[in-house]
Amino acid sequence: MGRDTVEEFRRKEKLPFVVVLDNIRSLNNIGAIFRTADAFRVERLMLCGITATPPSAEIHKTALGAEESVAWEYFSDTMEAVERLKREGYTVLALELAKGSIPLDSYTARPAGRYAIVAGHEVDGVQQRVVDACHGCIEIPQEGTKHSLNVSVSTAIAMWELFKSLRAKG
Repeated sequence: MGRDTVEEFRRKEKLPFVVVLDNIRSLNNIGAIFRTADAFRVERLMLCGITATPPSAEIHKTALGAEESVAWEYFSDTMEAVERLKREGYTVLALELAKGSIPLDSYTARPAGRYAIVAGHEVDGVQQRVVDACHGCIEIPQEGTKHSLNVSVSTAIAMWELFKSLRAKG
């Protein structure tokens, strides 16, 4: 199928975007996000708070080895990760339903920009203090009876949208 090896993928230029996981409790969700990050050439994941880290058999079950190809770092406090990203020049966006949030399909990435998406806890979402520290919020428009998607699904949708935009510019 012409897929890169782990070593080839690690050497490949990544897109200028990072995904921050704010207290994700499900190891299956973490693994799924690793796998999606691999698919979309995400620069790195920042695993924060209670978010588990590799090596883990449960993460591996859904990551299918992407935990080996995708760069990641751990932060005990999500605020540390967000503040570091801001210092490094990233536009940091919480993936959260919030007053003033921008629908994902209306968000336009700047051609030379660097981006980070913060995805939150499965029940509580992104911590309010983290939302407050971000440059803004993006949300996925939904028309059903529920007001949220599974965190791995919503993160995948947001990664896809940024991937399309950044890949077209690169």
